[in-house]
Amino acid sequence: MDLPRDLLAETTLDAAFAGNRLLASLSADDRAMLEPEMEIAEFAGGDTVLAFGEVTRRSLFPFNGMMVSLRRELMGGRSVEVAAIGREGAVGGIISCGEAPAFTQAVVQLPGSAALIPMPVLEKAKAASPHIRNLFCRYSDALLAQVMQSVACNAFHPIEARAARWLLHARDRAASDRLELTQESLAGLLGVQRTTVNAVARVLQEQRLIAYRRGAIQVIDRAGLLRVSCDCYAAVEDHFHAVLGPTGRGAKG
Repeated sequence: MDLPRDLLAETTLDAAFAGNRLLASLSADDRAMLEPEMEIAEFAGGDTVLAFGEVTRRSLFPFNGMMVSLRRELMGGRSVEVAAIGREGAVGGIISCGEAPAFTQAVVQLPGSAALIPMPVLEKAKAASPHIRNLFCRYSDALLAQVMQSVACNAFHPIEARAARWLLHARDRAASDRLELTQESLAGLLGVQRTTVNAVARVLQEQRLIAYRRGAIQVIDRAGLLRVSCDCYAAVEDHFHAVLGPTGRGAKG
């Protein structure tokens, strides 16, 4: 039996508020300020949700396995990922405090769903709710920490450790051991040649840490990937927990 459209919409909104960690921390009153203007959309891998220089008019709150890659394009057409955002965060407008041009390109790396909230609605809610205002400030800190750690990681750590770190972050954000990702895509995210990633993937498969099948990477041994990864993975996750924690108020909140 088909559910009524309004019940389906309510169920989908419930999934967004449960599936995104920022939204999950909101009280009923805070949720009521955002819910009337919220829309839910499905995204496929490769979709561009925000182009470089585009004015941010809506924030996206990923859930249901969706992960977005923030990329900077360099001279010569090459690009590198500077941050990845999934169910723990939001894309667009959170840091800029309103409509502003995007400095990165936001591309869907892993498919899934997102809640879309217009920027004027968010700004009004931030002004009215101390928790929402504090939540987004704390998330901005956590996102900046990820970007800074990524800079240090790309500069000093070997590609094997960087690849393991990326796979661990992606697994956490997708909440799944199966990542719909090609080796070519991973090479672009890490800013290296495909042949380099092919060699790294072959080593990780030989160690039985991952398996690569038909355009997807399967994480087999998370603990093993942790041993291969650099300490950047733990540094970012520990800071995120300290700043936001399960309630959005930090580990002690």
